[in-house]
Amino acid sequence: MALVALSLGSNIEPARNLTLAVAMLRGAGRIVGVSRVYGTEPVGAPGSPSFLNAAVLFETPLDPATFKRDVIGGIERALGRVRDPGDRNAPRTIDIDISLWESGAPPPDPDITRRAHVAVPLAELLPEWIVPGDGRPLGQVAAALVAPGAASEAAPRPRADLSLRGVAGLGA
Repeated sequence: MALVALSLGSNIEPARNLTLAVAMLRGAGRIVGVSRVYGTEPVGAPGSPSFLNAAVLFETPLDPATFKRDVIGGIERALGRVRDPGDRNAPRTIDIDISLWESGAPPPDPDITRRAHVAVPLAELLPEWIVPGDGRPLGQVAAALVAPGAASEAAPRPRADLSLRGVAGLGA
């Protein structure tokens, strides 16, 4: 079983779509942990609805390509994800990215070190995980991205009104 850290985001019916995505993941492997849900402003799309973001720590027997195609692709299709080649920042029902894979393949999501909405939820689950190619633990990366004066988007805000832990079967 490979340990995988996933980043999830939605700004079209986000509470519904994040909840459904986590529920669908349960059928594809074992959920080890789920971060809090964070509200974030859209990056590169002024005027778009705000996002809800979370991270899921997951175990799978699949290889990265099969996992991305079958599990992530299947969930995104089921939830109506439409990719606009002319606007990669367009609103979306769900976006699921492989951020970290235990074996180091595929390489880590470069947004981990650039985007607080990716780093903060991941750091909640894996604060000591050393980011390959960067050398810092996730907790340190996240802290640097939300520090005063950091050149990142606004710090994600925890959403106390939405918990995915119960959906994942991990308790509230």
